[in-house]
Amino acid sequence: MASPLRLCMLSGSFEYDSEESLGLFRAHLAAVGGFGDTLIVYADEDDDQSLAAIDDTDVLLVFTRRIRVEGAELDRLKAYCAAGRPVVGVRTASHAYQNWLEFDAQVLGGSYTGHFGSGPTTDVTAADDVAGHPILAGVPRFDSVGSLYKNTPIADDATLLLNGTTPDSTEPVAWTRLHEGGRVFYTSLGHQQDFRDAAFLTLLTNGVSWAAGRL
Repeated sequence: MASPLRLCMLSGSFEYDSEESLGLFRAHLAAVGGFGDTLIVYADEDDDQSLAAIDDTDVLLVFTRRIRVEGAELDRLKAYCAAGRPVVGVRTASHAYQNWLEFDAQVLGGSYTGHFGSGPTTDVTAADDVAGHPILAGVPRFDSVGSLYKNTPIADDATLLLNGTTPDSTEPVAWTRLHEGGRVFYTSLGHQQDFRDAAFLTLLTNGVSWAAGRL
């Protein structure tokens, strides 16, 4: 039997209630089984939390927004990524750390330039020719009420998994890539209501497992 997958989650996206949302995700993982998780919660954008727990994790999940840390802990995060270790990014991870905005392009493979207005529901569907990808197993078409992020283009070496479409635009909303040989999964979804949607929870669970090399 495989040992539990060790997941370290960073919470600091206050606009999207990341602590509560990740609490729902932790409950989902407990029900699924096979995961052991650690949650690091930033109290505010200037909270210099210790990230020592990432040294011993199998996968790092980032759900923060413009955290203004620097020094040793930011260096620890950069070293983790430079070593090609698995990363999962959720929604505002595209602008996770104000002092390392390059994380988006360098690690996640995105090109975040803001978002469309709130209001239109986003229709989330699989991209062409990826129906058999393990991250999409058990993930049907679904809707998201969160505003659609602008992420065109994604990195040339990224594999697009999901598109999000509103009446006005279509944007990539989930993809994978390799960074320094390590697996990276990112989704710009992650509105509070997404964490109450079984399709999204399955997507994120599969993304974590894939990043760890278990799918």
